[in-house]
Amino acid sequence: MKLNVYLSGEIHSDWRAQIIEGCQKEGLDISFSSAVTNHDASDAAGDGLGEEQNAFWRDHKSAKVNAIRIKHLIEDCDLAVIRFGEKYKQWNAAFDAGFCAALGKSYITLHDESLVHALKEVDGAAQAWAQTPAQVVDILKYLTTQA
Repeated sequence: MKLNVYLSGEIHSDWRAQIIEGCQKEGLDISFSSAVTNHDASDAAGDGLGEEQNAFWRDHKSAKVNAIRIKHLIEDCDLAVIRFGEKYKQWNAAFDAGFCAALGKSYITLHDESLVHALKEVDGAAQAWAQTPAQVVDILKYLTTQA
């Protein structure tokens, strides 16, 4: 079974690379997509629409431009992996989880135990909670190789 997996959330660690490399090592037939993970590029996504003096409007424009990509990729994915890191609050990841839930898309949350309470509603709608990228790879292996 071929899967199209959307990787959402925290951008300050290599969790995406760990999952992609783990799936490649297992020979899994999975294609991956993601939002733009270069923080500066993402923040500047709307800059071509005109300079803004107010940070709110700059962020607003960039969020809308980024949403074009994110909306399309989530709608087209078979499932999503949504990572919540400890250092930053990933409100965008929570939004992606809600969008997946509203669309009936399966998703796996990826976070450590310290965030269980804060993410109880997000985890409640998820099909799985993983604490490591290796656990995600195990789930994806099961999904793509079981008859």
